[in-house]
Amino acid sequence: MNKYELIYIIDTAVEEAARKELIEKFNGIITANGGEVVKVEEWGKRRLAYAIDYKTEGYYVFVGFNGASELPKELSRNFGINENVIRSQIVKLLEKKSSVKPRAARVAPVAEEAEAPVAE
Repeated sequence: MNKYELIYIIDTAVEEAARKELIEKFNGIITANGGEVVKVEEWGKRRLAYAIDYKTEGYYVFVGFNGASELPKELSRNFGINENVIRSQIVKLLEKKSSVKPRAARVAPVAEEAEAPVAE
């Protein structure tokens, strides 16, 4: 299973009850397709960086989930169909793999002091 992060913006004209149903609908799509919702954060109403369809504010929702590689395509299709969603973005999280082996600690050789000839 891959790890994904999803952010989508819902139109602010949608009432609170309908907005909750919409969030549950998208979470249901994730679980119905074999995914697992890890985290859902509602960031609330925020100002958009630029006007989209003459709208300047949107309700932001962040979802962290695990799922198969086909799941983001299905989610994108559903976001495109729903007219209450202004924008959406799905990002696959990459696991950081370290292929560099740690080096052995280098120990400086101890310089043996040369014995000075003893004057007799």
